[in-house]
Amino acid sequence: MDIDRRSALRVHNVRLIDGVEETAVPDAVLEADDDGRITYAGPAGRAPAAPRGIATIDGRGGTLLPGFFDCHVHLGMPSNQSVVEQALMTNDVMRVIQTVRRLRRTLESGITSARDLGALPAAYRDAVTGGELAGPRLQVSVGIISHTGGHADSTLPSGLHLDFDFCVLADDVREVRLAARRMLRDGADVIKICTTGGISSATDDPDDEDLLEEEVAAAVDEARRHGGRPVAAHAQGRAGILTAIRGGVRSVEHGFGIDDQGCDLLGEREAFLVPTLQTVFRPLERSKTSPWRYEKKRRWNEITKQNIAIAIERKVNIAAGTDAGITPHGNNLAELAHLVELGMTPMDAIRAATVNSARMLEVDDRLGSLRPGMLADLVICAGDPLQDINLLSVPENIVVVAQQGVVRKNALSLGPSVKTLEDQPLLERTS
Repeated sequence: MDIDRRSALRVHNVRLIDGVEETAVPDAVLEADDDGRITYAGPAGRAPAAPRGIATIDGRGGTLLPGFFDCHVHLGMPSNQSVVEQALMTNDVMRVIQTVRRLRRTLESGITSARDLGALPAAYRDAVTGGELAGPRLQVSVGIISHTGGHADSTLPSGLHLDFDFCVLADDVREVRLAARRMLRDGADVIKICTTGGISSATDDPDDEDLLEEEVAAAVDEARRHGGRPVAAHAQGRAGILTAIRGGVRSVEHGFGIDDQGCDLLGEREAFLVPTLQTVFRPLERSKTSPWRYEKKRRWNEITKQNIAIAIERKVNIAAGTDAGITPHGNNLAELAHLVELGMTPMDAIRAATVNSARMLEVDDRLGSLRPGMLADLVICAGDPLQDINLLSVPENIVVVAQQGVVRKNALSLGPSVKTLEDQPLLERTS
């Protein structure tokens, strides 16, 4: 998840949430060196003198936080039309342009690192790394592996085959190994598999089982053999969740049907849950969706809220993900408000989207917290999200975004009479 550009930076007049400590530092300074690595983050009274010529940001009393992670996105998918509509109505050039816009929009919403779990070629990751595109640091799965008739089968109920190149079908252990090798050949950082059906797929259900445990284990083994890469499992129903964990995956995506046994297994295997609550809390109008999807979503929404609330209470490892593409791009941090609604404290929700996510992606040695030696991926939020977590849900309240000290967004263009961010009205959370 490295990027080429880096810069020295100093931020002052901020409240600091470093992603590690239980409480915020009320008047803080952060300083990063020419390599974009943090040299100081703490109380202003103990901060070193500012070096001459360093780029400096007056945070105007806002809150400085680690750059956020979204561990489940689909940046190659539009959120304002179905993948079927996109496939039939959008040409390849326009798709590239739209994806570039989504990358920037996601970054400017405060997501400095993301894991794309299907439909994004690895070249976008490389373009961000090399500085050709502005976007979150990326890990990508490139594609999605399921069995025939499973969640990643792009055959429509009419029988029309869309032949999405990112959807790979595998019906036995040998085919799973071949599919995983194809994803690795195409540049995957993580292998994405399906162990259940889904709400958004027409011909199956979240309780339907997809890959078998021995097939999951084969994908995990292929990923291990090639650089020790992880495996993420789309797993919504209970049986498929247990299959995924027993097969050795690093993360359970969605996990709507998780129960006590699933929570216990996550703890035993030190695996993570990425609950993608935006898919649950997002309203779905009957008149604007297909009957089969509406009925599945209606049936699963309350079940999911109850189960994820119990998982939060059980203190399982939770990383933040939104399923952006299915849910709106650029509104990623609304996920934190949903985590709080189901029982997390605001600080724990922030940790889920920073240090916990960095730990799941195995980059917590340099990202996810604002401590000396870490890279200066950071955001400034107008106001105090510990008092109102909903502030993060409004992209306009994310007034500064930086990666490795390089400022990607700076909206601190306040008039001379405005001394702090709290002095100007904040935008209300959108419905």
